[in-house]
Amino acid sequence: MDFGNIIYESRDRVATITLNRPERLNAISITMPENIAAAFNHAASDDSVHVVVLTGAGRGFCSGYDLDSFAEKAGENPVIQEMPWDAMIDYNFMNRCTQNFMTIWRCGKPVIAKINGDAVAGGSDIALCCDITIMNEKARIGYPPARVWGCPTTAMWVYRLGLEKAKYMLFTGNLVNGRKAEEMGLIHQAVPLAKLDRSVQLLTERIKGVPKNQLMMMKMTINQAYENMGLSSSQTIATLFDGIARHSPEGVNFKKRAEEVGFKQAVEERDSGDPITGSSN
Repeated sequence: MDFGNIIYESRDRVATITLNRPERLNAISITMPENIAAAFNHAASDDSVHVVVLTGAGRGFCSGYDLDSFAEKAGENPVIQEMPWDAMIDYNFMNRCTQNFMTIWRCGKPVIAKINGDAVAGGSDIALCCDITIMNEKARIGYPPARVWGCPTTAMWVYRLGLEKAKYMLFTGNLVNGRKAEEMGLIHQAVPLAKLDRSVQLLTERIKGVPKNQLMMMKMTINQAYENMGLSSSQTIATLFDGIARHSPEGVNFKKRAEEVGFKQAVEERDSGDPITGSSN
């Protein structure tokens, strides 16, 4: 089966879905969200699968949306328009991405995130849709575009961390390593990279013997509590704000700097702690 930038494997009741753009640290391309949805929809309908593991190829989990395509290249693209911009065009594209990522949340099988390397920006959106996370203790997770040019569209931070810690992460745009993420309660467990595979295997071995119907009922019951708290409406406003953040004066200037000096330097400037302005002066 062809899932584009996704590798799908299934063995002994466990499906493994791997983001497969290692040369770009598994950055999100235009087609990857649909590839993720197709892979998870397949896992959901596969009667041989009881539990799913999501991971990344190479040394990263996911570095977020591919800024080489979305920020550095001049001109319009699916996430940036010339002024005046149409918020609904932006929303339609980003909402499709969000809903594709949410196939992880809606999948009737438990999903274990095996965070082998950094899960940054849009990569954290994907990771936080999973049910249980085991992470390389030295890998990092966070949403730096909260500083400028983004808003986490899956809106999972507050549901995973609570009010104050979520505000800390999104007011600062800081990255935290696996150990800190475990201490904060963001993830289930942080382990040395050499023990990551075995730790995930032990968990999947424990889960996979449970009947699929029981697993589905448990997941739906817990997820519904968060749906009842307004997860869908939170995602709607977050997805709208994500587009606004890219077309604000500061967002437009970030895009301009990325075109001028490359996205890596623009990101370094954004994350340096220096004041972020809406002009290049």
